[in-house]
Amino acid sequence: MTAPAWLDNVSFNADGLIPAIAQDKQSGRVLMMAWMNAEALTLTAERKEAIYFSRSRSRLWHKGETSGHTQQVHDIYLDCDADVIILTVTQIGGIACHTGRESCFYRRLDTDSDTPTWESVDPVLKDPNDIYNTSTATETHTATPETTHAKAHSDTHSSDHTAILTELDAVLAERKAADPDSSYVASLYAKGLNKILEKVGEESVESIIAAKDLAANKDDSDARHELIYETADVWFHSLVAISWFDIPSDAVLNELARRFGLSGIEEKAARSKG
Repeated sequence: MTAPAWLDNVSFNADGLIPAIAQDKQSGRVLMMAWMNAEALTLTAERKEAIYFSRSRSRLWHKGETSGHTQQVHDIYLDCDADVIILTVTQIGGIACHTGRESCFYRRLDTDSDTPTWESVDPVLKDPNDIYNTSTATETHTATPETTHAKAHSDTHSSDHTAILTELDAVLAERKAADPDSSYVASLYAKGLNKILEKVGEESVESIIAAKDLAANKDDSDARHELIYETADVWFHSLVAISWFDIPSDAVLNELARRFGLSGIEEKAARSKG
């Protein structure tokens, strides 16, 4: 594809990318920020729909390809330094954020407090589990950059992680008898233990690759997020595997609690005696 002449006026960074800010045409509110390469920007201009570039997956990302919340592009603006793009858009579905909110910028810093904290000021317009056809916040997989983005920035409001695991146990148990077409986990159970274990191995390899990438780019926030959600995938699929055998997650927590306070040498010795 021959690059259009107008791209010559755009200053991409060393990685060939430029930040793109999506702004609602009617309200003027900033909805989200993502990255574009030359191809994404060209296709956005041609199709009048927002197409971004996913740095974590190194491929184009058509906004709304998973959620259906596409962005109709009206105008494309370039700033004075030619290194930032603003898109004026109509957000289909009224939801730009993976959390089910209108805007990704839904946290406001409460500076009136003696100890400023971030507070959520936008309501969730639609449950993200319904948007991405998942049954729990953790029941996601790396199908597209859009679901990847959701995992990397998952919005969990509960501080009781043990309760989350208990709820997840119940969901996993329920999925065993569910229609395979009703959820990702139900489809895994329908395919059998070997498929589940294959996913554990696959996600483990991806977490290793993510860790290597972060080791090579320690200041890269995207690489950090990548390792976090790839590790979450390993944990999640491991829970699916033990649930196959009706082993609850608290059995693993109890084993970790038993080990807590023991030195590695003592723990290994105790294991070998058993």
